[in-house]
Amino acid sequence: MKHFIKLTSLVFILIYGISQAIAADVYLYVTRHGKTMFNTTHRAQGWSDTPLTKPGIEVAQQLGRGLRDVNFIAVYSSDSGRARQTARIVLESKGDTMSINEMEGLRETCFGLFEGDLDPNMWDPAAQYLGYPSSKELMADLGKGNATLDKMMDAIAAVEKSGEAEDYQTVKTRMQNSLKTIAESAKAQGGGNVLVVSHGMAIMAMVQEMLDKPITSPLGNASVTKIRYTNDGKFMVESFGDMSYVEKGKNLAN
Repeated sequence: MKHFIKLTSLVFILIYGISQAIAADVYLYVTRHGKTMFNTTHRAQGWSDTPLTKPGIEVAQQLGRGLRDVNFIAVYSSDSGRARQTARIVLESKGDTMSINEMEGLRETCFGLFEGDLDPNMWDPAAQYLGYPSSKELMADLGKGNATLDKMMDAIAAVEKSGEAEDYQTVKTRMQNSLKTIAESAKAQGGGNVLVVSHGMAIMAMVQEMLDKPITSPLGNASVTKIRYTNDGKFMVESFGDMSYVEKGKNLAN
């Protein structure tokens, strides 16, 4: 009888340990904000900020409807207004009343003197720094997987005259540190799903080295990059730039 009790206890401990390990997994739904005024007018928008446009509000609403079946234990956004606005609309459309935690570390890349300027006025000098005639050829090479995000970001920082523009390593580090903080907080609660609203280039810098293939195009507004944070502290990108939640939300509105 004693042996049976001992065996039963060991089995219970084993099962409990396995269940705890599984429960400790954290799923981070990292989304880009909805479309803004500067997105529409093709201007550089890093630490500068503009509000969501009508299509930007609509896509955030669609995302919220598409995420209705996902239960979040926490919500984070950068401290930029467009990210906060997106997070709030997603929660309202989802029917959630959770509070939004703002993090400076989730900001978009700072573009220094290029902030608010037309995109070609930033990307053409960066392209020429890398040996391309213009940004058109640079973006074409990005699409082929020949130009890499890190070199493109470093080129912007190199040609920006004030020294305020952030390079790739700076953005990657602060984004990954922010994600680690968020994931560890969720893990301490027993795991679960977390919504994180950030920005296109910053998200791409955060995950570029986690992916098994090069990034060849910008992230869409309200796209979701789903990342699993395992019990042993590793990040695993399960999907990148996924627009299926937005599409699901569109269908639910019809």
